[in-house]
Amino acid sequence: MIQRVQSVFLLLVTISMVTSTLFPIWLQVNPDQTQSMEMTAWYTTITDTVDGSIISQSNNIYIGIVAIISAALAIYSLLQYKNRKKQLLINMINALMMASTLGLAVYTSFQANESFNPTVGGAFLIGFYSIVFGLIMNLIANRFIRKDEMLIRSVDRIR
Repeated sequence: MIQRVQSVFLLLVTISMVTSTLFPIWLQVNPDQTQSMEMTAWYTTITDTVDGSIISQSNNIYIGIVAIISAALAIYSLLQYKNRKKQLLINMINALMMASTLGLAVYTSFQANESFNPTVGGAFLIGFYSIVFGLIMNLIANRFIRKDEMLIRSVDRIR
């Protein structure tokens, strides 16, 4: 199972999606540097940078849930190494889940930016880039799974 290179890529997908739930996705500081807004996969928090108190907090739990489902799909796909067609199908569904996670993160950050400070854009952080990394690793894993499937078909043809 783990000796195949696509298994390593699927493991990296799992790690990156879990990382996206643990680290901040987006951050913005207002121009006078008195408040900051941080978005994670679970909540968006506006804090006072002077004393560190939380001014307001809203839920983004839907981003975290979709990211966890995507990580679980990657683990399930990793365990389906004997059935490559099923593994490809699971990875395609997982790509849709990760794309929706990315879309939800971008949409939520733009909505938060409009309510906080529309003149200045925020910065995407490691949580956002880990989603992108996971999507790329999923695509690479699919490529190697297809390559294995083609190799097996060609060996069956020779027999």
